[in-house]
Amino acid sequence: MDVNKKYFSNLSSRERAIFEGGITMGALFHQFVGTPFNKKNVSSLEKAIEESFQLQPAIEKVEVSIDLGMLDQSMTEFQYTSLTGDMLDVKIYSRVDDALAVIRIKFVEELNYPLMFVEDIQ
Repeated sequence: MDVNKKYFSNLSSRERAIFEGGITMGALFHQFVGTPFNKKNVSSLEKAIEESFQLQPAIEKVEVSIDLGMLDQSMTEFQYTSLTGDMLDVKIYSRVDDALAVIRIKFVEELNYPLMFVEDIQ
């Protein structure tokens, strides 16, 4: 079965790239926010997020960076904290045919909010 023809024929490649990147970002956010971590495993957590979401259809690359300064600020007496959205800086590169969408989440100071947005579309 051709999934693209059956379920996505109403979308352009550009729209599908944005769709795939957007649903991946939403899943990433809601799956990993709340994960306990500390400085010892922060790189393992970043890598786990990247590698797991690169398995999804159309996802070409995922880049995850967790703000270590925010990690330090939220460290508990038990030497760990929980991941929050404002600690994340993530780029998801989603390709469908010749369209590449870069979907991003990062903390935007002026909004005081971890914003998900389409950073680029080619």
